[in-house]
Amino acid sequence: MRLLLVEDDVMVASGIKLGLSDAGYAVDWVGSGERAEEVLRTEVFDGAIIDIGLPHMDGLELTKRLRRPEMASRAMPVLILTARDALHDRVQGLDLGADDYMIKPFELPELLARLRALLRRSQAATTAVLTFGPIELDTANRRATAMRAGQHVPIELGPREWTVMEYLLMNAPKPASKEKLLQALTGWDKEITPNAVEVYISRLRGKLEPHGVALRSIRGFGYRLELSEPAGP
Repeated sequence: MRLLLVEDDVMVASGIKLGLSDAGYAVDWVGSGERAEEVLRTEVFDGAIIDIGLPHMDGLELTKRLRRPEMASRAMPVLILTARDALHDRVQGLDLGADDYMIKPFELPELLARLRALLRRSQAATTAVLTFGPIELDTANRRATAMRAGQHVPIELGPREWTVMEYLLMNAPKPASKEKLLQALTGWDKEITPNAVEVYISRLRGKLEPHGVALRSIRGFGYRLELSEPAGP
């Protein structure tokens, strides 16, 4: 999942970005509303975290603008951060298009939980556990398992394998585009080629096929999860 963080305080932004990256998100950071608006006109993110107290264009105005029809990320979930504890500010942010808010200071686990909830809703998922056939992905505890003979068998996933798997499950049974998978894997400060997506897909195939789940290539588009016959014991 690719997130945009809009925060002008460098120390606060560094801490949030580190925590989100450790949780498996690809995070891009900008320090102003003007720069965020510029980026959001052309690039698509799975979610945004926006501080209200930005200089010049504040977070409320940015939230209002990014909901305009011409914005590439107009439908993405938005979580606003604020040091203002006034009811009016919270209500105004929600009315302008924010999906949730948090008051500073906050604890990282709560931020992560709220993000997971927003991303699930945006992908039409209602639970922290994503499933497809025998495969279960517990996004809250970051645990992947497959049900075999009535027992949960652990599936070991690297950080980027997890990202690809989560995106595939959120889209299943629909295919996920290769472009979207690439965006979910990388931010501005990382270089990942389209061929790298194929590497992670290949690794996932080897881990899913023994459990009766195939990863099919859709020519010219991307990949789709399908049920198949599980490999023998």
